[in-house]
Amino acid sequence: MSTRLLLATRNAGKLAELQRLLESAMPGVEVIGLRDVEEYPEAPETGATFADNALLKAREAVRYTGLPAVADDSGLSVDALNGMPGVLSARWSGRHGDDDANTALLLGQLADVPDERRGAAFVCAAALVTPDGTEHVLEREWRGTVVRAKRGSNGFGYDPVFEPAGLSQTSAELTPAEKDARSHRGQAFAALVPVLAEVLGAR
Repeated sequence: MSTRLLLATRNAGKLAELQRLLESAMPGVEVIGLRDVEEYPEAPETGATFADNALLKAREAVRYTGLPAVADDSGLSVDALNGMPGVLSARWSGRHGDDDANTALLLGQLADVPDERRGAAFVCAAALVTPDGTEHVLEREWRGTVVRAKRGSNGFGYDPVFEPAGLSQTSAELTPAEKDARSHRGQAFAALVPVLAEVLGAR
């Protein structure tokens, strides 16, 4: 019998990314998203940190569905902006999830920042919460720089303006497999897989 694991997200790109990571490692686990369960009221992401928000979303998912749940919160932390947009990444321009407006605002804020000071990191906190109250949170980061113009059409969010350290392509110019192998979310979920195997395998 397959175990159902709820990924507490409505973001189709993120769900596909996490499904690829988990389904290849745990073929007996059926990974579903929020669109696959009865709708419930989602609390605002009021946490001060990525870990706070990831736990908030995972706990809420378990409370309403009774399924073991994984949630992540991630964003871009820019050195020259003292770590911002950070937890505000998805709504940096004031409209949640408007990737173009968020990216345009970020590029505008960094317009006068020299190349050597455009360091940044994508950060991801991934939380697992089970109905019996087990909780695990892991955090990983992906260092790089913010380039001056968008390049590439893969990915979402700030991917087109983030050039990972050691590469000459932006995150949006990588294939999904290349991105999974390197990204903050890929690292966080890869680290979570053994925990999931242990927790869900014991059921």
